Amino acid sequence: MGAGEQLVTVGAVLIGAVTTHVTNHLMERSRNRHQLLTRWDDKKVEAYAEYVEAAKTRIGASVRLYEFREGLREDHRPEEELREDLSQAGRRWGSGFERIMLLGGDEAIEAGHELNAVLAEIDWQATGRITGSLADWRERHRTAFRLINAFHEAARQDLGIKGNVTGEKHQERDLLVPPARHPSPEA
Repeated sequence: MGAGEQLVTVGAVLIGAVTTHVTNHLMERSRNRHQLLTRWDDKKVEAYAEYVEAAKTRIGASVRLYEFREGLREDHRPEEELREDLSQAGRRWGSGFERIMLLGGDEAIEAGHELNAVLAEIDWQATGRITGSLADWRERHRTAFRLINAFHEAARQDLGIKGNVTGEKHQERDLLVPPARHPSPEA
């Protein structure tokens, strides 16, 4: 084998080694990038789920206080404890929304802001800071649950999940509430 052939062979080995190194480097970088995106998506899913759960917990605490204050429900606990439950639910909700602000996509953050405004109204009516009829109360809840669905939609889009939670295949549902004990024009 001549010197020229040996140089070609050494050159081919060097090109093969460089190509293998570059390919491995790019694949490792791609794998690391994918793991990072997956890790952040996992955190987003947790944040979105915790926020919705905290929002519903806040609504539930508001309902218990409102119904107690309006004489719609008896509770063995005093009003102060019900208010404290609502306060704790509000703190949990606030922490949940802070995670949305840190991790969420733009549309999910905006959907959260819209939901937050209605949650505040529900809280205020439950505590008596604003007045309203039972019909107002129920309409605030209808709006809140429509906005929770809008938040779900925004979160799903941010995470790249196909499908919708609303639309033709998933018709809008109304609140599941018992009928009024006494017929009233407000209900």
